[in-house]
Amino acid sequence: MGVIIVHFTFVYGLTLLLNIVNIVFQTFFWAEDFEPYYFLEEKIMKKSSTIDIDVDIDLFQNDLKHIEQEFIGNIVSIFKISTLNKDFGFLFITNDDDSIYAYGCEICKWLSLQHDPKQPQKIDILNGRKIIQIDSGDKFIVVLTNDGQVYLASSDDSEWQTNNTFRLISTDDDDRFEMIACGQNYFLLLRKDGTVFALGDNEYGQLTNDTNSYDNLVDTGLKNVEIIACGGGHSLAITNTNEIYSWGCNKYGQLGLGDENDRNIPTLISFADCSIDSPIKNIVAGAVHSLFVFENGQMFGCGYGQHPINDKKQDESLPTKIPIENVQSVACKNYLDFSLIMDQSLQYYVWGKVKNEESLFLSPPKKLCGQPKSFASASAISCRSPITYGLTSTIHAFESNDTISFMGLLDNPDNYDVEFIIGDKRILALKFYLRMVSKYYSRMFSGEWKDSNKIIINSFSYDAYYSYLRKLHNGNIRINLSNIVELIDLANCFEDERLMMHCRTFIRNNLNKRTLCIYLPLIDKYELDEMHAKLVELIIDDVLPKISKNFLENKKNITKFLLWFFEQ
Repeated sequence: MGVIIVHFTFVYGLTLLLNIVNIVFQTFFWAEDFEPYYFLEEKIMKKSSTIDIDVDIDLFQNDLKHIEQEFIGNIVSIFKISTLNKDFGFLFITNDDDSIYAYGCEICKWLSLQHDPKQPQKIDILNGRKIIQIDSGDKFIVVLTNDGQVYLASSDDSEWQTNNTFRLISTDDDDRFEMIACGQNYFLLLRKDGTVFALGDNEYGQLTNDTNSYDNLVDTGLKNVEIIACGGGHSLAITNTNEIYSWGCNKYGQLGLGDENDRNIPTLISFADCSIDSPIKNIVAGAVHSLFVFENGQMFGCGYGQHPINDKKQDESLPTKIPIENVQSVACKNYLDFSLIMDQSLQYYVWGKVKNEESLFLSPPKKLCGQPKSFASASAISCRSPITYGLTSTIHAFESNDTISFMGLLDNPDNYDVEFIIGDKRILALKFYLRMVSKYYSRMFSGEWKDSNKIIINSFSYDAYYSYLRKLHNGNIRINLSNIVELIDLANCFEDERLMMHCRTFIRNNLNKRTLCIYLPLIDKYELDEMHAKLVELIIDDVLPKISKNFLENKKNITKFLLWFFEQ
């Protein structure tokens, strides 16, 4: 067989590489093998009652200090398995074919694996499956895959009897689920048709059944449900008609029904006395309390410690407004009596009973110092060690060495002269400061925006635009898979060389076969020549073997590829 040697310039070589990869993806295996990871992130965000989009993995350096750094660098998602007094270990998803690994003595025992302090153990039964949600209770863990399958693993001394492996949970072969939520000794499954099922302990009627059920799923009777959430022994659900139902344990009024009687039937919660005129955004539950977040930024709570005034009456059996505005997201755990709150300006608050506080309850919610950047980092301030809220992506944070922060000039209602309006949200800022730190804003505020005090932004999302303005005020920015496309476009549009450098670094460090479909259009659009060597490596190691396999299975593709190649 002869060898054809092709000589081409560097730029032409990069262009040819991009064309080859593009044609391979589009023709042979794009849809089947390479689901863009940001689609998975969207699924996670839509179907998770508690969301922590990304976290700096350095938060867990004490827990992971024995693991080889090369492995830690490959971790793209992390979940910590924990209860009130014990940590059971971690699950990691890596950029190696979305492989999932277990780490820790306890979780390895649950899965018949040998714990190695230096090397997490691969979970073969989940090999090749894309994980979109993980949740856990007391001595058990539940995993949801993107094809709607649910897997359960547990300790030997639990009631689940999973035989030291992940057990597939289903009512029949046609079942496909899109959300899970764990209580301390039971969990809920939301089927794609909106039906809610339950499995596990039924001490408080949380299964809507007469007895416990650890083997067969129980149909709760709820239909048309969009979001589910579990506390320690109580459950919440939102329907597609904006109705909230609760059932299970109600010792502290956490069901929000005006009494302290347990329910074994999902019961509609009324907000009539609260004058709610906004759609419900999210529901979350702690050990014995519940929180309801509305689209207008208001938040209501019921149950243990949810009375907004710190007096003798600390519990509340009806949904009562919590004294904090512009709530964006809330995080709870099914074994904790406090909640973490993030507002529109990305400030974090703690609300409820915190062990290391001198006072029993924090009322009103206490603003956390140290500028936490995620719920996981905020939890480290209130707990003995950081915890995760759901399956959480790891991030690359690019931070300034400057000690001066001008965050007080951003989103300050008492001192601003321009509003950036993005959809139904706004960001307040000062023109003189933006002119000082940005050539782009200096030019725009001296030109077409000179006399404008309201500027409508249509090209970028609120989150991306706020992240950029925040960077201009404190030098810090977090880049991840869900925002890299917008941030590099923003860096190019605003002629921000430093942000562009950060984006290039992020792509270079994270370019692999799992992310190639996301970064390929960016490499082409912004002519990221420094990616050439990595692309060659990926083509040789990952793309060409798949092409060969495809050619063997489909002879017509050989002709199609060769015709395209010689046309070049």
